[in-house]
Amino acid sequence: MKKWVNIVKLSVGTEDVAGLEAWQNTRHAQAADGSPRHITRMWPKRADEILNGGSIYWVIKGVIQCRQPIMRLDEVIGEDGIRRCAIVSKPGLIRVAATPRRAFQGWRYLAADEAPDDLTESQQAETALPPELSKALADIGVR
Repeated sequence: MKKWVNIVKLSVGTEDVAGLEAWQNTRHAQAADGSPRHITRMWPKRADEILNGGSIYWVIKGVIQCRQPIMRLDEVIGEDGIRRCAIVSKPGLIRVAATPRRAFQGWRYLAADEAPDDLTESQQAETALPPELSKALADIGVR
């Protein structure tokens, strides 16, 4: 049995995996060490489980399309004085089997045994399908 938990998060405003990668390469989306980070208002109550092998799975255009292993959770104090959580992940996106996911706010836990499988190395090297086509195929059960 896997002893970690993942996070699933919408990548709002992102058109495709390449767009998410481009955003993560901007200074605004990086931790002090240059690693990609996503700042969220809520600190995960299951932080120990997340840090025991969890990844952040990204939903783009209604489909889980990629993931990144989570390295750490950093405390960030905003200009408003409110404590927030920066989810810091390893650079690089790992494409996964396209899995439909309805919209939601914030982030959600995703059990390790419910997470989509990574694409094979040869599939990773292929050009990604357009998000609309990927979603249509996932909706009918084709991955």
